[in-house]
Amino acid sequence: MPSNAIDNATLLSIYKRAALIKANDERARKVILSGQIAMVYYSYRGQEIIPSVMGEILRDDDTLCTIYRGIHDMIGKGFPLRELWAELAGRRTGSCKGKGGPMHLTYPPRGIMVTTGIVGSSAPIANGLAWAARLDQSDRVSICTFGDGASNIGAIHEAMNLASVWKLPTIFVCQNNLFAEHTTFEKMTAGGNIAGRAAGYAMPGVRVNGNDPAEMYLAFSEAVARARAGEGPTLLECMTFRFFGHTFGDDDSYMPKEQKSAAMAADPVPALRARLIADRIATEDELASFEAEIEAQIDDAVAFALESPWPEPDDLRFDVFEKEIAA
Repeated sequence: MPSNAIDNATLLSIYKRAALIKANDERARKVILSGQIAMVYYSYRGQEIIPSVMGEILRDDDTLCTIYRGIHDMIGKGFPLRELWAELAGRRTGSCKGKGGPMHLTYPPRGIMVTTGIVGSSAPIANGLAWAARLDQSDRVSICTFGDGASNIGAIHEAMNLASVWKLPTIFVCQNNLFAEHTTFEKMTAGGNIAGRAAGYAMPGVRVNGNDPAEMYLAFSEAVARARAGEGPTLLECMTFRFFGHTFGDDDSYMPKEQKSAAMAADPVPALRARLIADRIATEDELASFEAEIEAQIDDAVAFALESPWPEPDDLRFDVFEKEIAA
């Protein structure tokens, strides 16, 4: 798909989302290393284009179920930075009042419904949200994102089968970063690709360069259009690469050095930035100004989180059952 298949304003908007997502990850790693916040963190660096395109196309009422390496998906969908960082820091002002942490973030006002810590579990939940849209007679779509390792989990296959049988508006987005924890894609996935599995469930399956905004935009737009029209689900296999280990701080020596170096040299966010300047969609000064604004937004969010109060011990009784537990 040629780059001019996306209008300039949309391409610039995708970059702005991607730049925010990239800067947020860079700040998260710095904050952890500085000791300001202690958390388990799964870096998504290198995978910014996929959620930036999704966020550009989706509506606030479309629902998202993502995984523990999913903060990029949430920011792409519009998760407010203050509520995000406060939750990462475990504070009462967080989106889950400090009870969810980095692996269980939610923000329903923007359709960010569930973040799961169980591999493959995003898909059945997304089907439930898709079924709710059908019951509501709404044209909402339901997105579930997962990695290449999760594509081998039974729940993913069961969900794809049911979505196809019931023609649910579920879009299965596999962000194939070529590693399932510490295992290479080739060592644990038969058939050479994931998109081809869609044929077994009578749904379209598309393998796309997830680091190319034009390819990603076309594929995701078509999947959303099918779902809104009541034509059922789509499986997208979005090829990408994560620049760091499974969890932040692990030894990524299992990644071939040449493969990692090549992926980082082709970093999709600077590549898109360079395209914007080369095509005269934006100037260096305009982008630099916007990037400075991003840093200021993150500064504000981190300060808000660190200045917010911790939960009280008694807070354990609340937001658990429909009727609160008596003291």
